[in-house]
Amino acid sequence: MSHIQYTICRSGTYYYNRRVPKHAVETYGQYIRLALSKDANEAEAYSKRLTTVLEGSWTGTKVNTPVDFASVLESFKPRSALLSEMLEEYLSLREIDLKPPQIALDTFISLAGDREVSEYTREDAKLFVRHLTMKGNKTATIRRRINSLSAIMNYAYSELDLDKRNPFTRLIIRGEGDDALVRSVFTNEQLLQGYERALSSKSNVRLIMPLLGETGCRMAEVVGLC
Repeated sequence: MSHIQYTICRSGTYYYNRRVPKHAVETYGQYIRLALSKDANEAEAYSKRLTTVLEGSWTGTKVNTPVDFASVLESFKPRSALLSEMLEEYLSLREIDLKPPQIALDTFISLAGDREVSEYTREDAKLFVRHLTMKGNKTATIRRRINSLSAIMNYAYSELDLDKRNPFTRLIIRGEGDDALVRSVFTNEQLLQGYERALSSKSNVRLIMPLLGETGCRMAEVVGLC
């Protein structure tokens, strides 16, 4: 059953208009009429919410406590938030390096502005990609920036209950991967030369080179051990 049947429009404003069941008349009166919104879609959403709450209140044989309409509507109104605000929330909940998403967002906001999350479009996302490309960023870097922004957007849409496509989803980067630097593998001779130079040095981190070569660990992992 459509809840739009409980909505009427008068002078550009939509009202919730409904007859009250007999067992609830003492609490509510014979009719409920409540201003909802000037927007039809928003008014229908509020109407659905009120209908659900009211029918839950009317399930018993007697109704003693009326529904607080103002609180119901206020709690159902969509929350709005700037993109920068959603980033702060996102970072406070995630145990990740703060720098990459902050860099990505700062660049994006410098191009598209710090606006309500729901206002961003696919064109804003494409502008971001074009800007990074023109600045000479590698395609792998651009993809990382896109992924950071996409994660923030997904979090925001979920928290704000927005039914909207993420503008950063499936963005195509022209020539992605073609500019990747292919690193060759050290030969045994090169490794031995590196070991000798490292071990003969007076550096207090001279063991890093041998450890890298013999374990295959990343630099950050080996440095963390030293």
